[in-house]
Amino acid sequence: MKRPLIVILAIFGLSFTVCAAEQASTPKRIISLSPATTEILFSLGLGGRIVGVTSFCDRPAEAKKKSKIGGMSNPSLEAIVRLKPDIVVMTTDGNPREVDDRLRAMSLKTYVWTSRTLAELPQGIRKLAGAMGVQEQGEELAKEIEEGIEKYRSEKSGAGSRKKVVYIVWPEPLLVAGPGTAIHDAVVLLGLDNVASRASSSYPRYSIEELIRSSPDVVIVGKGTGMDIRTVSQGVLKKLATVPAVRNGKVCYVSDHLYRLAPRVIQGIEELAACVR
Repeated sequence: MKRPLIVILAIFGLSFTVCAAEQASTPKRIISLSPATTEILFSLGLGGRIVGVTSFCDRPAEAKKKSKIGGMSNPSLEAIVRLKPDIVVMTTDGNPREVDDRLRAMSLKTYVWTSRTLAELPQGIRKLAGAMGVQEQGEELAKEIEEGIEKYRSEKSGAGSRKKVVYIVWPEPLLVAGPGTAIHDAVVLLGLDNVASRASSSYPRYSIEELIRSSPDVVIVGKGTGMDIRTVSQGVLKKLATVPAVRNGKVCYVSDHLYRLAPRVIQGIEELAACVR
């Protein structure tokens, strides 16, 4: 009779030890070094654990109240150490590798977000949620995004009605969204042609002449920071008066939902879809 009891106690003892180890390894103090990962962490219900963010982390509003550790490319290592994080969440899209190396050299744990495309976002969320100990929340959020993406994939235009679209990120100098951005992924998802799809950079600088030659059917102007984008874009739109989009009144102003690879992209896709219908 004693042997089974010993075995049972041993099993329960092991179980309690595993649970304790899992709790100990779950990060309680998190620093986020990018606006996108900050938004994702808040969406996972981890806002209360975040102790520091970059000066660019402005979404949601609660993020503005967190301690600031500097910029994405030049965060203050002293400020990071002072906040005593259990983990520092970084990204390959904006945080230098040297920062990761220096943090690890100081025995600080880091998590590097590597997802760069719309298709990679759900799985990226699952992995990040797993590292933060909130797998269930991560699975729920990832499924919501997958369902949103699939909805618009099934609604996309047929090959015979593909419209040419240009997404203006900044009017002067004229910057547009190219490959390697959530904006471009959303355009492709909706069965549209991004006139800047063959650009050599993610946000190429375009000339008025190039844009006139590309002859877009729809011009989309994204929200600018701290300015009335409708007023600021009037100059460039006058110069584009001869292109089909402007001539036919197919100019659309949208929010900044697609500027970051975060859960808000689904709202951005919805806005984009409404513009091209």
